[in-house]
Parts: sequence; C-alpha cells; structure tokens
Amino acid sequence: MRPRGVPLLLVVLLGFWASVSSQTEATPAVATEDLNSTEAALVTFGPSQSTRPVGTPRAPGPTSGPRPTPVTDVAALCVCDLSPAQCDVNCCCDPDCSSVDFSVFSACSVPVVTGDNQFCSQKAAIYSLNFTANPPQRVFKLVDQINPSIFCIHTTNYKPALSFINPEVPDENSFDTLMRTADGFTLNAESDISFTTKLDVPSTAKYEYGVPLQTSDSFLRFPSSLTSSLCTDNNPAAFLVNQAVKCTRKINLEQCEETEALSMAFYSSPEIRRVPDSRTKVPITVQSVVIQSLNKTLTRREDTDVLQPALVNAGHFSLCMNVVLEVKYSLTYTDAGEVIKADLSLLVGTVSSVMVPLQQKFEIHFLQENTKPVPLSGNPGYVMGLPLAAGFQPHKGSGIIQITNRYGQLTILHSTTEQDCLALEGVRTPVLFGYTMQSGCKLRLTGALPCRLVAQKVESLLWGQGFPDYVASFGNSQTQDVLDWVPIHFITQSFNRKDSCQLPGALVIEVKWTKYGSLLNPQAKIVNVTANLISSSFPEASSGNERTILISTAVTFVDVSAPAEAGFRAPPAINARLPFNFFFPFV
Repeated sequence: MRPRGVPLLLVVLLGFWASVSSQTEATPAVATEDLNSTEAALVTFGPSQSTRPVGTPRAPGPTSGPRPTPVTDVAALCVCDLSPAQCDVNCCCDPDCSSVDFSVFSACSVPVVTGDNQFCSQKAAIYSLNFTANPPQRVFKLVDQINPSIFCIHTTNYKPALSFINPEVPDENSFDTLMRTADGFTLNAESDISFTTKLDVPSTAKYEYGVPLQTSDSFLRFPSSLTSSLCTDNNPAAFLVNQAVKCTRKINLEQCEETEALSMAFYSSPEIRRVPDSRTKVPITVQSVVIQSLNKTLTRREDTDVLQPALVNAGHFSLCMNVVLEVKYSLTYTDAGEVIKADLSLLVGTVSSVMVPLQQKFEIHFLQENTKPVPLSGNPGYVMGLPLAAGFQPHKGSGIIQITNRYGQLTILHSTTEQDCLALEGVRTPVLFGYTMQSGCKLRLTGALPCRLVAQKVESLLWGQGFPDYVASFGNSQTQDVLDWVPIHFITQSFNRKDSCQLPGALVIEVKWTKYGSLLNPQAKIVNVTANLISSSFPEASSGNERTILISTAVTFVDVSAPAEAGFRAPPAINARLPFNFFFPFV
C-alpha cells in the first residue's frame, strides 16, 4: 500500500513550483527604440494571473524584511561597452551606438545583464533585436528574477557588506592614529628604536645556520647565478654556508667606471653586524690584491688600497683596468654565533672587448675562532687508517655540517679491560678507513628498572652523541657539495618474544667502497654506508635480581670494486674503395 502522506507532499511540491514559475514569468516593462529616436517608449502590462493550490507556500512578501538594495543599476550597466565614445560591435546596451549601428548588428553579444545571483530576488536587464520592424529596433526588458535555490539572500542586515569599503589614506594628521590601530607594530614612547617588520629580520641575539648576514644598510651581497648563468647581486650571504660560484656578467665596456659590481669598493665597503640587529659593526679588511694582466700574468700588490675601474683607449681598442675578477671572503666567528672578523682577497685585472661578457668568481668561507682547519682524510681518495669524514644536514637543500674534531665525527663504543659501559661513558673510538673493528661492554641491570628506560639508555650508548647521517665519498669532499656525500641507511632488526623486554644489543656498520680512477693510482671512494641496529628479547627480571647484558658495535669494510679490465684502442677502420673498372677487362 502507498503511504497516505505521499499525495499531500506531491501537491505541496507542485504548488511551490507553480508559485516560482508564476513569479518568474511576470510580464516586465518593455522599451523599444527605432532608428530615428533614442528615447525609449515604456509599455507596462498587467501581471498574469496564476492559480495557487491550497497549502502552497508563498514567496516572502515585503513585510517579512527589507529587500537587499542592489549595488549597481543593471539598467545602466553595460559590460560589453569597452570602447569609450565609440560603438562596440553587437553591444546592444552601448549608449554610443546609433541607428545605423543597430541595423548592421547580427545579435546581442550580452543578452542578459544581472547583479548578484545570490539574492532571492533581483533585477535583470534583457536586450534583443527586432529585425522584423522597419527600421530594426532594439528591445529592452527589465524583469524581476526569482532565485529558485533555497540558499539565497533574502534580507540584509549589514549594508557595508554589499560594497567595498574605501580604505583610509594616511596623511600627516591621521598617521599616528593608524599606527596605533595597525597590527605588527610595537609602540613605546620612551624607546628610540625604529619600527621594523618581522619578515626577514631574525629575532635571536646570535647568528644561526642559514641566516643572512646583516650589514649597516641591508645584507652582505654574494653574487651568484640563479635561473641563468648571469650574476644576480641581490643574493645574500648566509651564515656558515660555504659557497664557491661562477657567474657571467654582461657589461658595457664604455661604462665600466660606472658599474658598481666591477669596483673593489662594492665588496670592501659594507660593514657586517656582529650579531643580528646589533650596533657593533665589523669592517671588511682587504688582505691581498692580485693584479692579472691581459696575458694572464699575476702580480701581487704591496699595498691594499682600493682601486677604481679606469677606461683606457689603446688605439682602436678600449680597455678597462682594475676590474674585479675574483672575490674571496673569509669570515671568523665564535661559538656564540658572533662574527668578529671579515677578510677579503681580490683578483683584479684588465678587461678587453674580447672578454665580454665577463666571468666572475665568488667564494665565502667561515672559520671558527681558535680552531685549526680540519685535516683531510685523503686527496681525493681515502687513505688507509685515517678517520671517515661524516656530518649531518640540518635541512634539505643545505650544506653538510661537521664538528671540528675529525676523530669524533663517526665513532663506536670504546672497549676497556673492565668492560663496564657506564665507567667510560662518552669515550668513543673513531672509525678508521679500511680497519674492521669490533668493540663491546657489559651493562648490569636490576629488575627494578623499567624496560623502556633501559632500552633508551642502551640505544644512547650504541649511537653515541650526535651520530651523523652523511659520510663523505672522498677524503676531501667539501661540505657545500652535498652530492659528494653518501647518506647513511639506518636499519632496525628486532626479534619479539612474548612477555619479554626488547633491548638493542648490537650496532653493525657496513661501509662499501670501490677503487676509482686510473689503474696506476686508484682512489678509494665510499659508495654505501649502512647502520644496522639489532635488538633482542630478554626475559623480564624479577624485583631484586641483577642481570648482565652484553652490547657491542662492529664496523666492516667491503671492497665492491669491479674487476679491472685493460682497455685497448679500437683498430682504425680503413675505408678504401677501388674504382668500379679496377679489374677491367678481366671482370
């Protein structure tokens, strides 16, 4: 049987559709224009009658709330009027169109102009052409459209939401008031610190890795190539980021004296702030100036005076002297993140029109105070018995950071005669290239210690403090060349047992290396490093009982070099062709 409520629901829906249709089809005001008159003749017809079933909901009347006032008058709006004081083709609402233009129109490009379609009721301007009339006429209708959607705006209680608010333009009288109401400023009448935004200025009292170096006016500029090989001078130098780049600069040789990037003063005049936002500035000291002639001869100057580019005419050729070719910064910093010294080395030379566009080289290196440069473990390949160079990458895209003690970059447990893990905690043994090593110790545990706490302690003993995540492929790999560093692959193995404590028991490091280069002098190159943490299950000890576990570390070196094959040059191919009648008359 059909439910009794279904026919009534169907009648209600049909009645609502009839109500919407009757409102939409209301006859609007009509205006027509002939070819000889521009005044519209308004003709208004009475509203058409429609039957409304009983129980059909009526559209809300004017008494239910104020109607939203339209922001624009659609009758005066013409969206296709693009040319001022000129008739646009097929634009029926263009007031600049004359009677001659209407006669050649094919159709209206914009037949309907409406306002906001989110309103429940709004005006709509409809344009059409009556080609049957003689002369042709433009027909204009202004109708009320009803939005059939139940999610529409019927009344408005916030008038400014219907239009954009004109922003207040600050002047000398209202500036102080706007400053107090704006966000992002700190007001203090007793402070003489200028207002600065917090976009690019670090808030710390020391330099951190990757933070741009501040100068008295902006940042220390370090030219480099970004999207192309051309030099970009707006690239800031970052703290602890060693760089060495080459870029090309397009210059006009006749204007070399006016180009700042070719002058020594452009690189030596800035003063670096000791720490961010500090008033103490560190001047850049020129340590050496080397002069390069046209035939590539190098001569070091006795003094370090700043030279200016000078244009010299030599016959039919023009030369520019004292042009900066290479720039090398050497910045000294403390462990507190302060820059205390800035040195500069320059290579200047003479440039001719043949050398344009000019290639420049820029380098910047950071040295920590009271430290010596880290010795290399090989050049380029590793040397047997020297420690592995290792470090970590703070974030993707940055360089590698190493500690100054090269014997502490990659370490394992240190074995003692007592074999007590807690007796010499923190003492580690460096991993030396080519040396397969194994070490271990014993750890006494009581049943009162929770399993999770013991597992964390054992794992910290195995990894040590600051275990690296990258190992250098060669003994002289530079920290800024990330592609010359091999990532360490970490693997965890565990053997679970029921009602047991899971504790790390061993750390096995496997280093795979190969022979690289010539057969006469092969170089050792690391190609893969794996750190495998092996965990075992130990039974839970009862309270008061002691037990001893053995933890160990091991390092193995595997030679994965392919067998050397002697190469020989291919024999030359003799491409000799005989004449077609060489064997005549025998063939």
